[in-house]
Amino acid sequence: MALRAAVLRHIRLPVQTLPAAGSRPQSQLSFLRLFSSHDDHLTKEEVIDRVLDVVKSFPKVDPSQVTPDVHFQNDLGLDSLDNVEIVMALEEEFKLEIPDKEADKIDSCNLAIEYIYNHPLAG
Repeated sequence: MALRAAVLRHIRLPVQTLPAAGSRPQSQLSFLRLFSSHDDHLTKEEVIDRVLDVVKSFPKVDPSQVTPDVHFQNDLGLDSLDNVEIVMALEEEFKLEIPDKEADKIDSCNLAIEYIYNHPLAG
C-alpha cells in the first residue's frame, strides 16, 4: 500500500478542460502536460559552468587550466582514482547516479558535460 501511494503521488495525468459556453474549442494538445516530474531540464551552458566549477574545485587541479575540452589525465595530470573522485563529485553536484560502466568512460570535461546534459534527471 505504501508503494502504491508513493507512485500515485508522482503520476501526472492529462486533464482535459471543457470550453466555456459560447467560446471556441481549444486545440486538442493545449491541455496536455508532460508526464515527467522533471520539467526544467538544464541548459548546456548551465551544465558546462557547473562541471567546470566542480573540476576547478578539485584540490589537485590548477583552476586556470580547466576548460570544457580538458582531459583529466592527459592535461591535468590526474590519476584514475582522482578521475573516480571527480565523477563522484559530479554525481553529487547534479543529484544523479552514474553507473560504473558509464563513469569509467568519463575522462574529460567534454564527456562529463555531454553525459550530464543528456541525462534526463540531472538537476
